[in-house]
Amino acid sequence: MNNFKKGILFSALFSGLIFIGCSNDNNDDDLMGNWIKKSAFDGPARSSATSFVIGDYAYVATGYTGDEYLKDLWSYNSTGDYWEQKADFSGVGRSSASSFTLNGKGYVGLGYDGTNRLKDFYQYDPASNSWIQKTDFAGTGRFGAVGFQAGGKAYFGTGYDGNYLKDFYQYNDQTNSWTLVNGFGGNKRRNATAFVIGDKAYLVTGSNNAVYQEDFWEFDPATEVWTRKRDINKNTDDDYTYNDDYAIVRSNASSFSMSGLGYVVGGESIKTIWEYNPTTDLWVERTPMEGATRTDAVGFAINNRGFYMLGRVGSTYFDDTWEFKPLEEQNDNDN
Repeated sequence: MNNFKKGILFSALFSGLIFIGCSNDNNDDDLMGNWIKKSAFDGPARSSATSFVIGDYAYVATGYTGDEYLKDLWSYNSTGDYWEQKADFSGVGRSSASSFTLNGKGYVGLGYDGTNRLKDFYQYDPASNSWIQKTDFAGTGRFGAVGFQAGGKAYFGTGYDGNYLKDFYQYNDQTNSWTLVNGFGGNKRRNATAFVIGDKAYLVTGSNNAVYQEDFWEFDPATEVWTRKRDINKNTDDDYTYNDDYAIVRSNASSFSMSGLGYVVGGESIKTIWEYNPTTDLWVERTPMEGATRTDAVGFAINNRGFYMLGRVGSTYFDDTWEFKPLEEQNDNDN
């Protein structure tokens, strides 16, 4: 091939690469949502922590630094944007625990301490800044389970006890007891995530034997009925086709809900965030997380404000905190 033809070919290839690069950038620029960096977490950087929200405060407990399984508890003041250390969790240090809030108290249990899969369970009282051990979880010791409270009822379910699990149990704080809840028809999984909209909970993502799960479920605690929603993979039905970049399927993601919408963010080697509308049963992609890609992070919402923090990539652990504003345009100059 002569030099002239080589030049034409090179120019065409170079132009094509520029076009592809610009197209991807433009796609990101077209997405709504902005990430604002908040006050860094005051405790050690970590992954696999757990969190619960009481009133104006979020509480972050336990986790793993890469060397140590932790049992500290920290409170985030969302109004003042600062952290305070609270009374240490009274169980052993652990990672991949589960939690929920019920009647003004926080509850933490399950997890992994480096040797054992755990089933102990504890209540935190913010008024007295103290922990009390409660009745052990009624299922098997496990980690990577989900915890949530919806309609005034609280639950732990799924996870890994040496096998992948799909069972759910309800906790009654009046009787300090657990009851098996039947009827979940979804796949077994660990490292799923759950968010609550109104009085219903939504379970999504996770993995089973290294296979990412694509089924998506809504739970109504009033009837204890699980309803399968549209799967989160690419849908070939012409009436409900998602865009070509549709990619919600993942594990170790985080989630929260705001203004009647659910959000799933991050996960293994992913920094995208997707917004779920329960009215349409459809997802919309929003501006990707502006910090580092991470897995095993924490997500929560306080007074209709969504936050995402901590986590790791490889052996690097993070202590940053971010707030997501879905109605704002992305701004590179505000962090």
